[in-house]
Amino acid sequence: MLGVQMTSGSNPRSADPPAQPPGGASRWIDLGGQVHYLDFGGPAGAPPVVCVHGLGGSAVNWSALAPLLTDRFRVLAPDLAGHGLTRSEGRGTDVAANRGLLHRFIRSVPSGPVILMGNSMGGMISLLEASAAPAAIAGLILLDPALPFVPALPDPVLTAMFAAYATPGVGRLLVASRRRMPPEAAVASILAMCCVDASRVSPDVVALHVGVARERAAFTEAGQDFTAAARSVIATAGYSRGQHYRQGIRSITCPVLLLHGSHDRLVPVAAARAAARANPAWSLVVLPGVGHVPQLEVPRDCVRAITDWLGSAGRAAAGG
Repeated sequence: MLGVQMTSGSNPRSADPPAQPPGGASRWIDLGGQVHYLDFGGPAGAPPVVCVHGLGGSAVNWSALAPLLTDRFRVLAPDLAGHGLTRSEGRGTDVAANRGLLHRFIRSVPSGPVILMGNSMGGMISLLEASAAPAAIAGLILLDPALPFVPALPDPVLTAMFAAYATPGVGRLLVASRRRMPPEAAVASILAMCCVDASRVSPDVVALHVGVARERAAFTEAGQDFTAAARSVIATAGYSRGQHYRQGIRSITCPVLLLHGSHDRLVPVAAARAAARANPAWSLVVLPGVGHVPQLEVPRDCVRAITDWLGSAGRAAAGG
């Protein structure tokens, strides 16, 4: 049953206690090329949760939220190809290629059906994986996923930016300009774009992002990888070429929790409401005053919503 929930209070985020220090053991696996992932741990035999980051992100995007779930789940977070510390090494970095990489990761690392938790592009890839391999997915937790486009007033700055990235030549210049930024400035710029209030993000978590950005500065292929991924996300969600994605979403039968920030500038909340109306079995929670990366901005609010869902509409996912 569709549940639309708004947390109450004039400024509920201001009293949110800081998340516990981030963790995660750095590991590697060969899946037709080296893939880096973080293993946040969890009880022996616990249901596995695989966290899938968004465009330009990495496994450390989950470092504020994942430790809050490890009392009950084993939490893993891979770096997709061309993201984080996983270099493309000739592999595609588009949505379809990384969906295939995620599938191989699920088959190779955790045991049994998994709960996929995806943000932005990672939510899109998680939806496609649940459609293509339903037996492997016990449930979906989607945080501001990249959803099919809907008629909505876009953010003019971000619209212009993504249009530039999609333009041959111009996109390369933008990527080259960003690569010249110090890692601290690059991370601050991205958080300012994705968050309503970037100061909510723990300094420890920011430091982890800066560390990854510093390592990626040496990857000469990073700009090309990002541009290919960005174009693929736009094409997958678009009106003209997005029919496969729309059909895949309609075929999903596992329990789905959709968390969405009310002030997301990249994926408008109207897209989440439209998806929930089209899929009435999904549970929708709108987080007021939150942007595109709620797992970083308000991790404890996310965990409360996830816990409530796992005790009700998502109970089958936890038992999967």
